[in-house]
Amino acid sequence: GGAWGQGVPGSNLEIHSGALFWCLFLAFWHWVAVFVWPQLTVAGRMDSLAVQEGAWWRLFTPVLLHADLAHLMANATFGVLILGLAMARFGFGITLLVTLLSGAAGNLFGILLYPQPYTGVGASGMMMGALGLLCIHSFGLWRESPKAARYILSGVLAGFLIFVLFGMNPASDIVAHFGGFLAGLMLGGLLAFIPEQRLHRPLPNLLALFVMLGMVAGTWFLALAR
Repeated sequence: GGAWGQGVPGSNLEIHSGALFWCLFLAFWHWVAVFVWPQLTVAGRMDSLAVQEGAWWRLFTPVLLHADLAHLMANATFGVLILGLAMARFGFGITLLVTLLSGAAGNLFGILLYPQPYTGVGASGMMMGALGLLCIHSFGLWRESPKAARYILSGVLAGFLIFVLFGMNPASDIVAHFGGFLAGLMLGGLLAFIPEQRLHRPLPNLLALFVMLGMVAGTWFLALAR
């Protein structure tokens, strides 16, 4: 068992410092939205009716917004750990892009499943996407050994238990959380087949980071231009 455990991708992960910088950026954006430019919350919050009428950028912009300081601190604390671990496994830029897409997928999931119109804010779907990435990080091993299934399944089950613990607060958007988690699982399952050393190459991570930042800037431009 010991020799196999040493071969599991990500078994010696550290927390990537990039997660701290992203969470500090979320804190800065919250400060701006509360004290400098309150219109940001109105323009960027999740609004299911507006999305259905064509404002698709509202799937992305809520990821940078939070209802209050407690909401921000919960996501930042969870994010520094979970997002940091995911960055250490999949690369900082790739992880940010994938988790942003997961957060948007979570908001879309809410539109599809909630029977009534709703609004909301928060990076929780993005953080649950990072949890999904971590759950499935060893998925690519299934081709290498029949023993791999046990490790893959145990990782998914452990991640699901963490999701139940942190993502199913009745006061939160459970549907969006679960949608982000599922998106992270699926996208992470694809990334797990790429050798880890390739995922950590600077060029793809910088490209992914620029795409991610471009999506953030572009969606907020559309939100504020309306």
